[in-house]
Amino acid sequence: MAGICLDSVGIAKAEKTIPLQPQTLPDPEALAAKRWGLVVDTRKIKSSRDLDPIIEACRTAHNIPILENKAHEIQWVRAEAFENAFPSLSHAYLDDRTSALPFPVLCNHCKNPPCVRVCPTKATYQRESDGIVMMDFHRCIGCRYCMAACPYDARSFNFRDPRPFIKETNKEYPTRMKGVVEKCNFCSERLAVGKLPACVEVSNGILTFGDLYDPKSAVRELLKSNFTIRRKQSLGTEPSVYYIV
Repeated sequence: MAGICLDSVGIAKAEKTIPLQPQTLPDPEALAAKRWGLVVDTRKIKSSRDLDPIIEACRTAHNIPILENKAHEIQWVRAEAFENAFPSLSHAYLDDRTSALPFPVLCNHCKNPPCVRVCPTKATYQRESDGIVMMDFHRCIGCRYCMAACPYDARSFNFRDPRPFIKETNKEYPTRMKGVVEKCNFCSERLAVGKLPACVEVSNGILTFGDLYDPKSAVRELLKSNFTIRRKQSLGTEPSVYYIV
């Protein structure tokens, strides 16, 4: 950015000035962490009904459409059987409770996310500040490389315009358009204003959210005192979602 000034003989010359840089000031109430993580206490899950409020809260908060065609369904969090969520741990003699239990699955916000590496437009990126794997809907070109790279089937593609299928639009979160991939974002928009993820608030203790790098956080306390498993952790993606079983 340059200004114009006149020298002593009236000849115009460029005056160099420091360009103004736009800044966004964080909300003083914002929640922060070095690496956000989630612990799922499956001991508190009795049936799929216990997961319904979690799924509905996510749907409402993020304008997720309800589509009758299951092939076009948009899911940020869903219920899966153990054998589907943890295929490498399943076996023929699994106990009755575990084999019948619904497990909530979502984006694992991996420490080493393969989806970020394959995105050609950087529409999928990882925040350096807290490890959340984000989506920039405006940069997404719908190539679906991220869907192929994700080993957790955590992403959905909008095969059609989702907006007509949203019951009630939440004005605080953007709607998407046809041809865009989307997924769980750990409710980053809520964290920015001091709120926990919507799913955590309604989970009745099933979900605990916190900083994995803080030894005194709620998630670390649970991890220290309980045996936990993660989905496909042998792949080296380092998932940030843990399950107490």
